[in-house]
Amino acid sequence: MIDRTIQPLISEPEQLIVPKPEYRIMPNGVPLYIFNAEDHEVVRIDLLIKAGQWRQAKPLQALFTNRMLREGTQHYSSAAIAEKLDYYGAWLDLSTSSEYAYITLYSLNKYLPQTLEILESVVKEPTFPEKELQVIVGNNIQQFLVNQSKVDFLANRALMKALYGDKHPCGHLVEEGDYRSISSELLRDFYTKNYHSENCYIYLSGKVTKKVVCLIEKTFGSEAFGQTESLEARKEYLPVTSSQKRLFVERVDALQSAIRLGMLSVGCLHPDYLKLRVLMTLFGGYFGSRLMSNIREDKGYTYGISAGLHLYPGNSMLVIGAEAANEFVEPLISEVHHEIERLQNDLVSDKELTMVRNYILGDMCRNYESVFSLADAWIFIKTSGLPDTYVKDMWKSTLSITPAEIRKLAEQYLCKESLKEIVSGKKIS
Repeated sequence: MIDRTIQPLISEPEQLIVPKPEYRIMPNGVPLYIFNAEDHEVVRIDLLIKAGQWRQAKPLQALFTNRMLREGTQHYSSAAIAEKLDYYGAWLDLSTSSEYAYITLYSLNKYLPQTLEILESVVKEPTFPEKELQVIVGNNIQQFLVNQSKVDFLANRALMKALYGDKHPCGHLVEEGDYRSISSELLRDFYTKNYHSENCYIYLSGKVTKKVVCLIEKTFGSEAFGQTESLEARKEYLPVTSSQKRLFVERVDALQSAIRLGMLSVGCLHPDYLKLRVLMTLFGGYFGSRLMSNIREDKGYTYGISAGLHLYPGNSMLVIGAEAANEFVEPLISEVHHEIERLQNDLVSDKELTMVRNYILGDMCRNYESVFSLADAWIFIKTSGLPDTYVKDMWKSTLSITPAEIRKLAEQYLCKESLKEIVSGKKIS
C-alpha cells in the first residue's frame, strides 16, 4: 500500500529530447517540414509566408491581406468557403506577426483532398472583394473603439511607442483613420509582392502518410505559384526610444489603472538571453515568482503581476505588467523596484532556484508532448531566428545557472533607471 502521508520525491528530468522534423525541398523549391504521429487521424498544414507588418507600406496592410484570404476567391465565395470547411470538419486559422503571415488548416485525413482544394484556392487566387472588406473593416473599427476604453490596451500601446518610436513598425500606433484607408487595391498589391512560392515554408504535422505528402507536393510543391519575381528585401528599422521616464495615458472613467514598466533588452541570439529568461521567470514569470509573492500575496496591491521578455526582430522587450486601484499605483512601482534591488544585492537561495528550475523544465516538457505542440515549437524557432539547438541550449542553461549568475544578470539587465513607466487610468489630483 502507498503511504499517502509521505510526500513523493521530486525528481528532475535529466534531459529533453525534442525530435527534429523530417526536412525536404519540394520540386518548386518550397521547404517542407514533417512531424508524423500515427495515432492521429488529423493533419495540420501550416503555411508560413514572409508577409508580416515589417514588409507593409501602409499600416494594417499585412493584417488585412491575410485576414481577407478566406473572404472570396476565384472559385469560392466567403460563404462557400465557410460552409465547405464546416461540412468537412476542418478549421482554417489566419494570423500575422512582425515578419510572417500564418495560414493554418486542420483537416481530417479522409477529407484532405477536398479541404486542400479550398486551401489552394485561398492561398493562390483570393479576390479581396470590396463588400466583404468593408464589413470586416467596420467590425475591426468597432473592436478598436472598444479597446480604446481599456486601460491595458492604452498602456501597451504607449509603452511600444515610447520604446520604439512612431516610425518603427512596433511603435506605430494604429488609429481609426488607418482602418478607413484600407482598400482592396492596397491588399492586392501587398499580396502580389509577398504571397508566392519563393516566400513560403510549409509545416505538416499529425498523421502524415505518403498520400498526404503527395497531396501537398501536388498542391503546393510541383510548380511555382504567385509572382515570384516580386520578392522584396526585408526593411530594417532602428528603435528611437523616448527620453521621458514616466508617461500617463488618461482614461477618465477607469475604475483602476494599468501599469507597464519596460525597456529594450537583448535579442534571442545574445549569449545572455537564455539565462536572462530564467531570471525573468524567477522575477515575474510564474505564479510563485518574486513579484507575485510580494505584490499580490503579501501586499494585495493587484490580482496579478507578471514580467517577461517579448521577442521582436533584432531585440527583445522586457515588460512588467499589472493592473491596480489608483491608490496602489505608486506603492506597486516602489515594490517592483524593491524586488529588483533584492535580486541585485542578495543571492537567490538554492531552494527557490530549484523550484524555478523545476517549473521551467516541467513547462518545457509539457510544451513538446504532442505532435502539434512540437510543430509549434519548431515554427517558433524558425520565425524567431533561433538556432536548431535552442531547446537543448535552454535546458542546459536552466540546469547550469547559479545564484551568482542570477545576481550578475539582475545588475546588468534589470536597470531601474532605464525602465519606462506607463500608467493608464483616471488622473488623481
